[in-house]
Amino acid sequence: MREASIERKTAETDINLKISLDGTGQSEITTPVPFLNHMLELFAKHGQFDLVVEAEGDIEIDAHHTTEDIAIVLGQALEEAVGDKKGINRYGNQVLPMDEALLQSTIDFGGRFYLNFAVTDLKATVGDFDTELVEEFFRALAFNAKMNLHIRQLEGTNTHHIIEGIFKSFARALNKATTINEDIKGVMSTKGKLE
Repeated sequence: MREASIERKTAETDINLKISLDGTGQSEITTPVPFLNHMLELFAKHGQFDLVVEAEGDIEIDAHHTTEDIAIVLGQALEEAVGDKKGINRYGNQVLPMDEALLQSTIDFGGRFYLNFAVTDLKATVGDFDTELVEEFFRALAFNAKMNLHIRQLEGTNTHHIIEGIFKSFARALNKATTINEDIKGVMSTKGKLE
């Protein structure tokens, strides 16, 4: 099984996370950020990953540290779980509709970090969740997973729909990028390694 368990404890957060890339979409998410819990459940389901997240954080300040640190740990876990990347597709792309919203996520799991987050005009909050944290989440995740990630809003006006579409499209693109392809011998690179 391609899986990883990561723990991160700082003065601001305490996080335990486990992921299996070859799962069935099961999740157990316990964080003090309800909207993020919902997004992580969607991520697990649509990526067909098994995901356990237990997190505590200084939300009396705001949700920034907790959200970012969960993304850091998730990125590290993805990098560890994918291993030497032999046989994976490497690339994944998903365009996904969510009512009036249309989102695209494109991934190169090739060992180099880049984030292009082309999402505009989100309302400041969804419930109590600061929507600026969505970009921070994916920046921290992509950096720690060492992936090239492009997220584009093609259509959409409802902030909840847009963010939900981002997480679903990312999950499905990631599933495609990390899937083992029996036709690929070694890694999908003329360099002979992905790092």
